[in-house]
Amino acid sequence: MRGRNGAGPACALLVLLSVLLTGCQNASAARDDGRLDRTASEQQVAPTRAAGHGTVFLGVDECSSFGTTSFTEVSCTSERAAARVVARHEGKVGAGPLCPGTTDFVLHISEQSRGLDEDGDGAVPQGYACMRNLAAPHPGDPGGGGGPRTIVGDCVYSSGDGQVRETSCDGKAERKPQYKVTKAVDKRAGCPLSTALYVQLGGEKPVGCARPV
Repeated sequence: MRGRNGAGPACALLVLLSVLLTGCQNASAARDDGRLDRTASEQQVAPTRAAGHGTVFLGVDECSSFGTTSFTEVSCTSERAAARVVARHEGKVGAGPLCPGTTDFVLHISEQSRGLDEDGDGAVPQGYACMRNLAAPHPGDPGGGGGPRTIVGDCVYSSGDGQVRETSCDGKAERKPQYKVTKAVDKRAGCPLSTALYVQLGGEKPVGCARPV
């Protein structure tokens, strides 16, 4: 889906510390590897490609339009262009590399055979495109309240069942922020003493250190 209005909040591992930091309460995450299951910031799309574009459907630096049920590859100079591809990977998102931290939303691209390819230039394999809106808002930015990943600078609130969800740090969203991720580290021991919450981020530094806001 698209932008801030369509971007769903990302789930992450929540570990609350006691006031005295003498113990912790563990809770389950959406996934143990830090990747996100499908959220509202992800959209399934069948390839629809205009003539004159590259051999890879929605390759890096190519653009797409927005639609209610589908996305079409268009020229980045077109008035219909709404988002640019910042990373493109084959396969399923759960098995491939993570999107860049400031990705606004993810397009899951369904496989298409050569016979069904609209312009006849070849088959389109299953994959996913990490998208960045050409204009604001950018829910994937730190504090933006959305995007497929939680990163340093994002704010979260407890959603129950041992999970947290993103919300905008400016307090204008329906859910007010309770914690802000201030640092990403390899292990929890690397978080400052002021840390009140551990958030699972994924990536090279998978532990987010969060403080109350």
